[in-house]
Amino acid sequence: MTEFEAWIPPEALAHALDGPVRPVVLDVRFSLAEPAAGERAWRAARIPGAFHAHLERDLSGPHRPDAGRHPWPTEDDFRRQVAAWGITPATPVVLYDDADGALAAARAWYLLRLLGHGPVAVLDGGWKAWQAAGGPVDTGPAPRPRPAAGEAYPGRFAEGRLLDADAVGRHLAGGGVLVDARAPERYRGDVEPIDPVGGHVPGARNRPFAANLEHGRARPARVLREAFESLADGHAPADMVVMCGSGVTACHHLLAMAHAGLPLARLYAGSWSGWIEDPTRPIARGPAA
Repeated sequence: MTEFEAWIPPEALAHALDGPVRPVVLDVRFSLAEPAAGERAWRAARIPGAFHAHLERDLSGPHRPDAGRHPWPTEDDFRRQVAAWGITPATPVVLYDDADGALAAARAWYLLRLLGHGPVAVLDGGWKAWQAAGGPVDTGPAPRPRPAAGEAYPGRFAEGRLLDADAVGRHLAGGGVLVDARAPERYRGDVEPIDPVGGHVPGARNRPFAANLEHGRARPARVLREAFESLADGHAPADMVVMCGSGVTACHHLLAMAHAGLPLARLYAGSWSGWIEDPTRPIARGPAA
């Protein structure tokens, strides 16, 4: 595994910024409560040279039925945006947010991986770890990506890695494993601060994304490998499907699997917010049966 495959420590990123092949750095800080806050924070202070990637503008697409709160972007739109950031297939990319990679950074990582981009990593510990490590910070005018001018990244989204609600239903009916990355209280339906209905997809198992972290940093690869192999319950880890509230924090599980050296599972892109768009779909509450 190279330093540009899963999580990258702040010290390694600082070294790469001074190296012969400088990575493109994307600041993906975002707040669900205040969608403009992340971009505002980026304009005020950032890792030198970092562009901003907005979760709802750059990493999501227009709403479609059952697609949830953060629909997967269209391939053509995302390919053009990647080119605008100056990313080619050979360009190392580093992503960071201020939520331990649990929000938009992991989503951007999986988008690029699904597009076929290889050298892409999430900053371990995010913005907080960068500051704690004494990494350089730029407070001058924010950089602007170049106009795409019709260019597009040459990749294609890998087929079969994104599931819709019907495919999730078939997966569960066939005995497959579905993993919900939300906090336990949201999974059980005790509280629901974001979506209009609480609970979980019947048959889904709960592993909060926070279980991948220790003190805000990635757990050791060995620990994560054991955890996901156990969660697969005899199935190949790549055959699992992960979900969350809207297909964002679930990507943290995919990032953790890559860190553990495991093949990536699949993503239920619409996740809980997409599942409940159809009021006829069943809902479970309480702990897993």
